Amino acid sequence: MSLPAASRLWRSALRTPLVPAANLSSKPAKHHISVGEQAVAMTALFVAILGPSGWILAHLEDYKKR
Repeated sequence: MSLPAASRLWRSALRTPLVPAANLSSKPAKHHISVGEQAVAMTALFVAILGPSGWILAHLEDYKKR
């Protein structure tokens, strides 16, 4: 008899949204970002993500010896 109750609970949990719907707007951006600012931001992002990965891959043989 607990199986239908658990099934209803599971079904109701799947129906409720965990994240509320986003408020979307079709207005133009309030602040325009220049191409130079975009380039600096992308460079910083790539260095922050790929820099440590590249370091580890470049020194992989050193890590294997330890």
